[in-house]
Amino acid sequence: MPHPYPVREIARQAGLSEATVDRVLNRRGGVRQSTVDQVHRAIADLHRQRSQVRLTGRTFFLDVVVDAPARFSSAVRAALESQLPLVRPATFRARFHLAEAPPVAELVATLDDIARRGSQGVVLKAPDHPQVLTAVERLAEAGVPVVTLVTDLPTSRRVAYVGLDNRAAGATAAYLLDQWLPDDAAVLVTRGTGSFRGEDDREMGFRATTRALRPGRRQVDLVDATGDDDALRGSVRDALAADPGIAGVYSLYATGGNAATLAAFADAGRSCRAFVAHDLDAENLALLQDRRLSVVLHHDLALDLRRACHVVMQAHGALPGAPRSWHSGIQVVTPYSIPAEALVTS
Repeated sequence: MPHPYPVREIARQAGLSEATVDRVLNRRGGVRQSTVDQVHRAIADLHRQRSQVRLTGRTFFLDVVVDAPARFSSAVRAALESQLPLVRPATFRARFHLAEAPPVAELVATLDDIARRGSQGVVLKAPDHPQVLTAVERLAEAGVPVVTLVTDLPTSRRVAYVGLDNRAAGATAAYLLDQWLPDDAAVLVTRGTGSFRGEDDREMGFRATTRALRPGRRQVDLVDATGDDDALRGSVRDALAADPGIAGVYSLYATGGNAATLAAFADAGRSCRAFVAHDLDAENLALLQDRRLSVVLHHDLALDLRRACHVVMQAHGALPGAPRSWHSGIQVVTPYSIPAEALVTS
């Protein structure tokens, strides 16, 4: 793979030794294929970021660890790389560790590898699991500041959280559905397995506000344990058959699942009178443009990641002030108020 980068720079980007990188580049053998792939990914990252960052001055290596479907991980990568030219006064180089629903042990091993080799900061989206909290503790002991993204680990030693105020978002969804649905209508609330604190907070905000605004409204909870759209479609279909009063949906998912939910309504010959979803990924954007979603609750992921970089600089004394959490503004996006940047990146 042609490249203009010194072995030392590739090694730092890949998190490997210079000897290992040299062996891969010169095809000497004796290196696992996964390590070869890691070197090639590092070169690809350097290619993408070369035109976006200045390569002089103080450099911060930032490890981005995201447990999420590929569509969200890709959005995180694109959002961060779009912000690299705007982060001052330091230069940031990003190393990405992206996986969908990895075993907890694998996620912990990734965090421990970062702690061993060193990093200026970790941006982390991970489930609220005791082993993950312990791994964050080890990063803190190693002097690596951790910033949680989108979903928090509030009992860990992370230095700050950046992302949506998830309780406020859930409350906003409850308020909107209360405006649109009859008093006797039930709301179907769909979510993942419940291992992410962000979804918990959204559900708590939704439930509390619904009780305050409409005490008699029924909430039907559906937990999608598989992440498979066909399975979700069947589960929603079963819920509709069991409860003829369901007329609205609040989807807690960060990404995915909403087309399958709407397909289940069509299977049952039922209309969904109001549907509130989260985040303008490509699927939700298309559904919103087709008027199949009522609104999408969105936030500026790029701004979140720029703020995460500022927090890391504060943790190292490169910017004044102590690191503190940052809550994104909640954007209530209708088919008539879609942000221009969402249309460009879809």
